[in-house]
Amino acid sequence: MAITKIDAYEVMYSANTFAPLIGLKGGGKYIGQLIFKPNGSVLPPDTMAGSQVNLYYHLDDFQNAIDLLRNESPMYLLYSGSGSGFENGIKTQKRW
Repeated sequence: MAITKIDAYEVMYSANTFAPLIGLKGGGKYIGQLIFKPNGSVLPPDTMAGSQVNLYYHLDDFQNAIDLLRNESPMYLLYSGSGSGFENGIKTQKRW
């Protein structure tokens, strides 16, 4: 299980067919992104793309995620693995 401190984030709310996303940075580099798909759609499994984590949420969860990143400090990225049985997300404490 990897827990990485989030130092900064970047919101990309694209036009057209691209899903809104929040890029996460830690230690001066991108560590992952939160990708928001249409409500009701089947979400792809969370994955690793190189050294970055891709976590998928429904668009209804965008406000909750951005509120946590704006209002809580410190924040951490949790990535346990891909597929059922793995819990991934953003969290307010390093310890579980």
